[in-house]
Amino acid sequence: MYMATKKKRLKIGLYDPYFDSFGGGERYMLSLGEHWSKKHDVSIFWDDNTIIGTSQKRFNLDLSQISVVTNVFKNDSLIKKMLVSATYDCIVFLSDGSIPMTLAKKNILHFQVPFSTVPMSVWKRSRYQYIVCNSEFTQKHLDATIGIPTTVIYPPVAYEEFHPGKKENVIVSVGRFNGHYNVKKQDVLIEVFINMVNTKKLSRWKLVLAGGMLPTDGEYVENLKKLCKNYPIEIIPNASFEKIQNLYGSARLYWHGAGFGETRPEHMEHFGISTVEAMASGCIPIVFAGGGQTEIVTDKVNGYTWKTKKELEDKTMMAIGKDFKLQEKNIQRAKDFSKDVFNQAFDSVLSSL
Repeated sequence: MYMATKKKRLKIGLYDPYFDSFGGGERYMLSLGEHWSKKHDVSIFWDDNTIIGTSQKRFNLDLSQISVVTNVFKNDSLIKKMLVSATYDCIVFLSDGSIPMTLAKKNILHFQVPFSTVPMSVWKRSRYQYIVCNSEFTQKHLDATIGIPTTVIYPPVAYEEFHPGKKENVIVSVGRFNGHYNVKKQDVLIEVFINMVNTKKLSRWKLVLAGGMLPTDGEYVENLKKLCKNYPIEIIPNASFEKIQNLYGSARLYWHGAGFGETRPEHMEHFGISTVEAMASGCIPIVFAGGGQTEIVTDKVNGYTWKTKKELEDKTMMAIGKDFKLQEKNIQRAKDFSKDVFNQAFDSVLSSL
């Protein structure tokens, strides 16, 4: 009599140097952890146990089965890195451009940023079996000399958690407030909105900017608030998941400015999870025509794309002029980036290893 063999429960590690920034890359890695922890022993390398609880609230993920272990990849010796990593069946590393040393049986590199140069010795190259990119844009512009099999797995969006609400004259933009490098271009969006108010293009409309903020970004956010003074603009740092849901649900339009004024691929928007969330909520997206955004939004089909400030204004007026018939197309498009698609793709990668 044939009996199916029980699949081995693997010991899997996740490394992300930015877990405390609560950005798209962190959501990506922890969504993978949520899925794999149902069948395997998953741990993240970090030095603060509260990261799990905070991440659960921020991303609305079930991370209860994930453990936190000492982050040996931050400051520990090479020997410690080798000894600890050797106990793992598989480790997935989100790369910040550097490549960690590892003796895990199998290793996967994940790139959220298309680094044009990735320094990697022959020995390190031999330790990694797979590279996963978050978009075709990242894959296309990543260092072509790496020589490791590469695939694209789009970030997961739990589209079923986002729903259109009672729509109001609100434009929303969601993205991390980064004072070190103004990735999301919140200042540009504020400038355009103020100009549209001053020129009477927008009347009784409100702009809401929300996203994660580290303590080091506080000064940047305060400067943004000064720009907004006396205008219907609201800034919400570290908004909860429920707050973001409600913002998307009530907003008619979604703005995204990352990539504006940039020429280097690593400074563009490499995918755009918030754009998909907004579309699932029935917002009309008006996003910068660069990076991974054009893999989500097709101009005048399921939203609008722009390259200049004037074009952002013009496309906004076009969107307002519509009677929001794009809503159904937006919601349907968001389903292409579901958790199920993401989970199946990573399971396939793991099986191939």
